[in-house]
Amino acid sequence: MTQRGTLGVAVVGTGRMGADHVRRIDRVIPGARVAAVADVDAGRAAAVAAGVDGCSVHTDPAAAMAAPGVDAVVVASPGPAHEAALLTALEYGLPVLCEKPLTPDAAAALRVVRAEERLGRRLVQVGFMRRYDAEYLGLKALLDEGGLGRPLMLHHRHRNAASPPGFTDAMLVEDSVVHEVDVTRWLLGQEVAAVTVLRPRASGNAPEGLADPQFVVFETDGGALADVEVYLNCRFGYQVQAEAVCESGTARIGDAHGMLLNTAGRWGGRVAAGFEERFEDAYDRQVRAWVDATRRGEVTGPSCWDGYAAAAVCEAGVRAQVGGGRVEVALADRPALYA
Repeated sequence: MTQRGTLGVAVVGTGRMGADHVRRIDRVIPGARVAAVADVDAGRAAAVAAGVDGCSVHTDPAAAMAAPGVDAVVVASPGPAHEAALLTALEYGLPVLCEKPLTPDAAAALRVVRAEERLGRRLVQVGFMRRYDAEYLGLKALLDEGGLGRPLMLHHRHRNAASPPGFTDAMLVEDSVVHEVDVTRWLLGQEVAAVTVLRPRASGNAPEGLADPQFVVFETDGGALADVEVYLNCRFGYQVQAEAVCESGTARIGDAHGMLLNTAGRWGGRVAAGFEERFEDAYDRQVRAWVDATRRGEVTGPSCWDGYAAAAVCEAGVRAQVGGGRVEVALADRPALYA
């Protein structure tokens, strides 16, 4: 593995996120280059690699990982393909930045955890990019300082202008609320022990068959509560907010970004159009931190355990959607590797 100089990265999956990571590594992040890309769609992979000097194109992730000059891997393929790619990377001893989810289901995520545990060292970082957002970092620092006392509740709001075609109720938890699962665990330093999902009447903006919005409640093993209003077809833009209610005060993030105007009898500002715009800096900061740590021979950031725990909570959330009521989260014992 490269300790100094330029880190050669193979990007597995060249869809929306993978193509953005190729652009980011090629043009934004110092100390790294895209050495190979892989996608089942050879034409798409070739189009993404066009203009990237020295980048080889593959349809097999293993071939991309074995390509000359590859020192590390970004996995940005669809979630169901993550397990195979991750196990291959671990077999090759390559550090990995894996887009969320680690895997779509907890059993597969636990298999990845066990494979990494057998190696006796961490190689995988999971791409929960909100941990790298400036506002979330500020809130985390404030809570860790303890000046507001113990956190008692977290209120989350997660709104999208419109859901992608084919989006399902399960995906609402697994692809959207999963972010709030991770930031709740991270902000509080506690595991989510139980999940309840409540549904108001569906919005007229929601596509047929999608119960949108929904209201999700987490209970943690430390006695805190967190709620998530997830509304994927709000129409007005992309909005992510969080408020911590503590013993001696509250703190809220996500209310506004950039300029606020007062004009013509009204006040206000812009709402981001999508997650790429809202979290662009966080994605850049995440990949930069991963590259820098990998070049030092270190692995930092969200771990395989974090990915597994998030998958287990999401599974409980989907069961709560289907059956109603409160569903407890079943977690394996946490290995010492992730202590």
